[in-house]
Amino acid sequence: MEIIQQWYTNLTAIEQFFWTIALIASTVFLVQAVLTLIGMDSDYDFDFADGDTMDMGGALSLFSIRSIVNFFVGFGWCGVSMIGSTENTFLIYAVSVLAGIAFTSMYLFLRRKLKGLESNGSLNMTDCLGMEGSVYLRIPARKKGKGKIQVSVNGSIHEFDAVTQGEQIPTGELVKIVALEGNTPVVAKCQE
Repeated sequence: MEIIQQWYTNLTAIEQFFWTIALIASTVFLVQAVLTLIGMDSDYDFDFADGDTMDMGGALSLFSIRSIVNFFVGFGWCGVSMIGSTENTFLIYAVSVLAGIAFTSMYLFLRRKLKGLESNGSLNMTDCLGMEGSVYLRIPARKKGKGKIQVSVNGSIHEFDAVTQGEQIPTGELVKIVALEGNTPVVAKCQE
């Protein structure tokens, strides 16, 4: 511990500044990563008085804890790496801020792409309009009762109650969903 204290006290003020930010931000980043891996992660947003958090959409906020940590990881480590390459402190700070913004932008971009992979598994019946399927249980004529159809949606077979406006459709017949009445498909025989 004494060696670390001696090393830290021998640093210049700007070196101490960037090393402190880099080490603290990296520690928080690692804790977040471990918590994510064991399933105990969460991403809190700062709440401003007027409710404006510069929300980027899709529950991603520019001012989330993770975004701020990513900014300081990029800012801190860029500053640490640039200290030995130039004496111009303005340049060090400017490039470090840009690196922090780049880290935050990469995080938001990747997070948005990962959010796009989420699916709740629910099926929107309007997406089924125009799809073809087969009659599983005969469909009575002119909406006098319901039959059942099977339709493949996104690689999964779904079974729906169905009605028809035309003549009775027997089991095994190919049908097309032409309309919806509520969530009940209205089907017609496919033209061969």
